[in-house]
Amino acid sequence: MSSPLHRAAEGPRSLILHAAPFVRTPVTTRGLMYDVLLALSLVLVAAVYHFGLSAITGVLVATLGALLAELLFTPLRPRLQCLSDGSGLLTGVLLGLTLPPGLPLWMAFVGGIVAIGIGKVAFGGLGQNLFNPALVGRAFLQAAFPTAMTSWVLPDGLMKMRPEALALPLLKSVDAVTTASPLARMKFEQLAAPTTDLMLGSVPGSLGETSALAIIIGGLYLLIRRGLDWRIPVSILGTVALLSGLFWLIDPSVYPSPGFMLLSGGLMFGAVFMATDPVCSPTAPLATWLFGVGVGVVVVLVRLWGGLPEGVMYGILLMNAATPLLERFFQPRPFGRKPVKS
Repeated sequence: MSSPLHRAAEGPRSLILHAAPFVRTPVTTRGLMYDVLLALSLVLVAAVYHFGLSAITGVLVATLGALLAELLFTPLRPRLQCLSDGSGLLTGVLLGLTLPPGLPLWMAFVGGIVAIGIGKVAFGGLGQNLFNPALVGRAFLQAAFPTAMTSWVLPDGLMKMRPEALALPLLKSVDAVTTASPLARMKFEQLAAPTTDLMLGSVPGSLGETSALAIIIGGLYLLIRRGLDWRIPVSILGTVALLSGLFWLIDPSVYPSPGFMLLSGGLMFGAVFMATDPVCSPTAPLATWLFGVGVGVVVVLVRLWGGLPEGVMYGILLMNAATPLLERFFQPRPFGRKPVKS
């Protein structure tokens, strides 16, 4: 049969049977991707304001690596569609915003290739990846170049290239003046950064994580546009606030306050832009709550007792792996249908 429509009878009163879905919406993959990119625009502006040319070049090179991988690894037939739907562009921008300002550009380029090649294409392409591709690229860089990925610089807004960013591949990086991130200072020195600095982004950190205010505005835009499931960021942030608040009440001289835990590091950025990836996060309502709680618990455990200051990336990747199980056990039962016993 040449047409997907099945006609039970011929003539003007034919009964037309059509496969679901029957309710159509104007939402498209391309539209959703560019909505997220628009929400990220203020975060990118804040990054450029604080870190200058380093923010522009870092995000640009990571994006070029992602688009090149899309071009090289995607089969010929769907290649143009993959390049035009904005998914590779979004992956590159997200990856670039998770990187330190002084990271050598060749590392950012490699991270973009890994994000698409391993995080997306290896799983079958758009809509089939188990893990957030941008976080796969960042996890690779974290494992391969731990020193470069944990070298932070003070926000200076300089519109000139940092010497360490121009280091040649596989050679010793140029020495640079670095400092500790707010999370590292809190973890190892019990020194908390001012709340105003955390909100506006006047602190060392990755390009996209420093300005909590810009992230919140972008998240509100996506919420209005229905571009994210609000349960996920609310459950992540609520879990972190609750658990950190309990420990802070027990001993405020040792454990950071809930406000500091929420505004510092990559928690806001991860909760709004990474954990809400519709491909690798649950869709069932109860599953989304459990997904967010799991991410929040891992974040608190790593920040308070782990060897690293930050655990957002690990929490999201771990719960990405648990998403198929959450969907299986907590998917709502169709109306009028009894559950099947396994």
